[in-house]
Amino acid sequence: MQLNQYFKSIIDQDNCAIVICDLNHKIIYLNPQAEINYAKSGGNELLGKSLLDCHNPQSVEAIKKVVAWFAKDKSNNRVHTFFNEKQKKDGYMIALRDEDGTLIGYYEKHEYRTVDETPFYAF
Repeated sequence: MQLNQYFKSIIDQDNCAIVICDLNHKIIYLNPQAEINYAKSGGNELLGKSLLDCHNPQSVEAIKKVVAWFAKDKSNNRVHTFFNEKQKKDGYMIALRDEDGTLIGYYEKHEYRTVDETPFYAF
């Protein structure tokens, strides 16, 4: 069974911005929310560009250290990178691995701590 379309749909339906990078830090995918969130920085035009160009020098060093940590052990897979008090948002870097557990890339995801007040089963 081909699961790629299911996995892409999961990422695309996520309310949080997700930016997927290869091991050279090249942006290979932005989900629709990331395209919206980063529209002022180019949105979809960021594809193929280095994620490192979107960050300050301290963040670049931190990103490189996290990727090196991911590469050290197959169990090193998730790092909490920041909390934005104003937006009540946490940032994470998550390792992407192939079937053998080899590191193939990573993604950044922002998760919000706001309570969802949408009525249950409202459609």
